[in-house]
Amino acid sequence: MSSTEVPFVPPANVLPKVSPVRVGEGERLRSVGLQGITLTVRSRPPAREGLPPALYVHGLGGSSQNWSALMEQLEGDVDGEALDLPGFGDSPPPDDGNYSVTAHARAVIRFLDASGRGPVHLFGNSLGGAVSTRVAAVRPDLVRTLTLVSPALPEIRVQRTAVPTGLLALPGVAGLFTRYSRNWTAEQRVRGVTALCYGDPGRVTPEGFQHAVEEMERRLQLPYFWDAMARSARGLVNAYTLGGQHALWRQAERVLAPTLLVYGGKDQLVGFRMAQKAARTFRDSRLLTLPEAGHVAMMEYPETVAGAFRDFVSDKGESASGGSGPVRGSVDRSEAGTASGGGADATAVGS
Repeated sequence: MSSTEVPFVPPANVLPKVSPVRVGEGERLRSVGLQGITLTVRSRPPAREGLPPALYVHGLGGSSQNWSALMEQLEGDVDGEALDLPGFGDSPPPDDGNYSVTAHARAVIRFLDASGRGPVHLFGNSLGGAVSTRVAAVRPDLVRTLTLVSPALPEIRVQRTAVPTGLLALPGVAGLFTRYSRNWTAEQRVRGVTALCYGDPGRVTPEGFQHAVEEMERRLQLPYFWDAMARSARGLVNAYTLGGQHALWRQAERVLAPTLLVYGGKDQLVGFRMAQKAARTFRDSRLLTLPEAGHVAMMEYPETVAGAFRDFVSDKGESASGGSGPVRGSVDRSEAGTASGGGADATAVGS
C-alpha cells in the first residue's frame, strides 16, 4: 500500500468524542484551514512586540506539546508557534492521505506562506528535523535560522533500538502491533516511549507524566492514530531511499540558513555518530552535543537548548527585532559536558 493512498477515515460527524487537547498555562491554540489540510497551531504571546518569528515542528508520533518547555524558555527571544502536523496532535488527517516527508514539508510551507511570518527561526525534531531540512533547502526565503534536534536524516547503520519504529513502515505491522498491544494501559505505553526517547526518564515530572498519559488516552481513541503513525514512518523510510537532488543529505548541503545542530549522547533513535556528519554537511553550522540527553533534548534540557540558541543567533548577528548581520561560513563544534538545565514538564509521545 503506497503512502499516497487515501486512508479510510470515518466522516467527522461519526468520529468519537475525545477529551480536548491540553493547553498549558500561557499557551493558545487555534485552527488554520489551508488547501487540503487543517492545522492546529500552539503559541505563546511573546514577552514584547517586535520579536522575530519562530516555528517549531515535532517528530513522529509527537505534537506541538513537545515544544512547550522550549517555547516558554524562548518567549523573551522569539514570537513562537508550534504546529501539529497533519494527523498528529489535534490536526486531522490530510485530505489526500499523503504523509510523506515532502507532504509534511508542503504543509509547513503552506502555513508559512499563508501566515506571512517568514523568514522564521525554524526548529525541527526527529521527523520534524527532516521536514525542516527540506523546507530550508527548497524555500530558503522562509528560513532565517535552522535548529535541528536529533534530525531523522538517513543512516546506513541504524541503531537496533530504532528498528521497531522503522518496522511501522511495513504494511500490516501497525495493525499487528495494535492487536498485540491492545491490553497495554496508557501508563505502560508512555513509560515505554519515555524510556526510548529520554536519556534519563527520571527527568519527567509526575505532573508531566500524567499529562502524557492523558494525551495518550486521547490519541488512542482517534481512528486514524495508527494510520498516521504508519504512513509517516513509511514516508520517512521512503525519503531515505530517494537519490539525486531530493536526497535528504543532498538537500542538507543546499541549506543556506545558519544551522544549530543538537544531538544527545544517549539517543536511541538517531545515532550520535551522525552528529559530526551533519556538522560537515550543513554549510554554516554549529554543533551542540549533550552526552546525557536522549532523542528529545529540547524536553529534557530546555534551558540548555534555549541558551545555545541565544548564543547561536547572537553570534550570527541576529537582533531581537529580527534584523541580521553578516553570517560567517565556519563550522563550529561545541562539545558540551554533562548537560544541565530545566527538568522536562511533559514526556514525548513518539519519536
